[in-house]
Amino acid sequence: MSDTPLVQLLNLSSPPVAIAFTDEAPAGVPHVSATEPAGCGYWRRAAGGEVFYTVADDHKNCPVGAHTHNVPLSPAEQRELMGLVETMVGLRYLKMADVPQIPTRRTPLAVAVYAPLDAAPIAPDVVLVRGNARQLMLLAEAAQAADVAPTTPAMGRPTCAVVPQAINSERASASFGCIGNRVYTGASDDDAYFAIPGPQLRLVEEQLAVIVRANRELETFHRSRATGAA
Repeated sequence: MSDTPLVQLLNLSSPPVAIAFTDEAPAGVPHVSATEPAGCGYWRRAAGGEVFYTVADDHKNCPVGAHTHNVPLSPAEQRELMGLVETMVGLRYLKMADVPQIPTRRTPLAVAVYAPLDAAPIAPDVVLVRGNARQLMLLAEAAQAADVAPTTPAMGRPTCAVVPQAINSERASASFGCIGNRVYTGASDDDAYFAIPGPQLRLVEEQLAVIVRANRELETFHRSRATGAA
């Protein structure tokens, strides 16, 4: 398990994942050994300790993830994306009007670098934290104290949209996770996500230490009152 402030303060069971988008692969970082059926599968591998980079073609197995990450698509690949969207609309999983509202990276994907946060070879654009409601509550309070709290409600499908949302807004973003993400990452029913823009990570970590300490004191206070009321 990595030994970052996030892990120590939140007692995370899944290491935070650092993701960086670059024009070229960093020296010494290997290309991913095998492609995943969805981009969030790379989150699972990074949380498992792997350090690697992907290119645009490595993200084309998931048309929705390719869309959120701004992967250049051929006309045939665009049709595949629309076919999947139409299937989701037919299932009433989403509405066609929802599609333009899905956050997307502003620049086309060239190279994406994935790693556990404590092994990140370059500064991350976003840090993904997977945790339970209590852990993400503390992170949300820390983000608010750092003045980078989310300005939008916690997201649902697709989970991968939390990445561009955090990067584009330069604020933290939360996602409850979607069924695809849970299948490809092994996330449990109790897990959700919190995305922190890389440049704001240090601020959030500093405030998190304060928030965790305050919550411990407040828990003691509230339990004492609850016991007295009983």
